[in-house]
Amino acid sequence: MPDTHVAAPHAVDPTLVLLTVEEAARRLRVGRTTCFALIRTGALESVVIGGLRRVPVDAPAAYVARLRTAQRAA
Repeated sequence: MPDTHVAAPHAVDPTLVLLTVEEAARRLRVGRTTCFALIRTGALESVVIGGLRRVPVDAPAAYVARLRTAQRAA
């Protein structure tokens, strides 16, 4: 009998360590260009492996936490 389980379109693999920039942008609910701008300014952590830019899986949440802290202090 074939496996009929279908993953949700945006299901996250819990074993992932790195996200693509597009996946990070989706998590932040921003566009790809905005996500690259956040990376370029250092606001969103990323690493390069070979020629590939990747975002650590915890970096989007850390970015949001810093935003919330800064906005509370303002």
